[in-house]
Amino acid sequence: MADALKVGIAGLGTVGASLVKIIQTRANELAVTCGRAIEITAITARDRNRDRGFDMSGMAWFETPEKLAAEADIDVFVELMGGATGAAADSVRIALERGLHVVTANKALLAASGVELATIAEEKGALLNFEAAVAGGIPVIKALRESLTGNTVSRVYGIMNGTCNYILTKMEKEGLSFAECLKEAQRLGYAEADPAFDIEGNDTAHKLAILTTLAFGTKIAADEIYLEGITNISIDDILAAADLGYRIKLLGVAQRTESGIEQRVHPTMVPHDSVIAQVDGVTNAVAIESDILGELLMVGPGAGGNATASAVLGDIADIAKSQPGAQRVPVLGTPAVALAPYQKARMRSHEGGYFIRLTVADRTGVFASVAARMAENNISLESIVQRPKPAQTDTSKTIILVTHATTEASIRKAVEGIKQETYLVGEPQVIRIERPRAS
Repeated sequence: MADALKVGIAGLGTVGASLVKIIQTRANELAVTCGRAIEITAITARDRNRDRGFDMSGMAWFETPEKLAAEADIDVFVELMGGATGAAADSVRIALERGLHVVTANKALLAASGVELATIAEEKGALLNFEAAVAGGIPVIKALRESLTGNTVSRVYGIMNGTCNYILTKMEKEGLSFAECLKEAQRLGYAEADPAFDIEGNDTAHKLAILTTLAFGTKIAADEIYLEGITNISIDDILAAADLGYRIKLLGVAQRTESGIEQRVHPTMVPHDSVIAQVDGVTNAVAIESDILGELLMVGPGAGGNATASAVLGDIADIAKSQPGAQRVPVLGTPAVALAPYQKARMRSHEGGYFIRLTVADRTGVFASVAARMAENNISLESIVQRPKPAQTDTSKTIILVTHATTEASIRKAVEGIKQETYLVGEPQVIRIERPRAS
């Protein structure tokens, strides 16, 4: 049997601790499966004295991640600290420059510096694996990077944030407000004390940027993503969607068009009978549409210690099985030097149409005015109805509009026109309608 693969881990939080326990508990099985033992020989974390539920004896302790990356006698550097800059970024660069293989779950780092890090890894002949960075335990990185070789991918989309999916699911099933569901998510540990990164869509955007590069062979362009979170979704929207046969999900969508790549993250109405609409709670789902395979939908746990640790361990095992000098799979699917510049797609019609909710004064002529604003912007309406509202007063009413295919620009212009009218009460709500083909 080959020499043991020596691993150093930076970050011993929930995921890091789970990873160590799994490797220690299943050492014999891993040695047989990988053809060599996997040994954790070096570690670092913020607090050396904290009890993490595993035996640290025999592991060299380093005071900083940078020192571990630079000095430890290891083959693989595992980064589980998080953050796009600082110690996480510095230590990964040090490890790669040294020629060490790197495994990370850090989507923020990859979204910010993935091309640079991939370039270093490929120049040094090192592997940079990051399955756990997107959708936790779902093997979507391996699918795009390896399994779908030869396929031309046309679209990647999915539910990539468990916090948001939990909140939207609970709002629908229990009729609770966004604020109430967020509070419960925080109590259960699904949401951070400061949940902004999740609920405003940034976490999903980082993951989508990585998938876009893998799917389409372009440079990472996280700053080019249209971004909208779920903070403005109300129980009225949830109920109206249900009446129309839809459920609301926060989706990340990337697709190839004639004019470039379109990337967007926003709340979306999906048909109630579609597969992705059935993905509830903290579960994630990623769909890939390609010319040869067709439609592939992967569903599974998107976060949590064991799910993420499982993905990290899979990356480590791949390194253990790799042969020295063998041809490496490019870090981002395409060699870093061959990645095409990102070209943002021109605005085009959204085929699924839009849902628009308006609260207006209850007076004559409002329906006609709203319809006129839509017509002025060449927007065709599938339906326009008045919807009862439990808290409705005698002086206001709720109007629900569903449009046919139209552009975002046309919708926004029409809504801005309506906002100038004196009959509007409160802010309009606009949600895209998506009709996924994976069903």
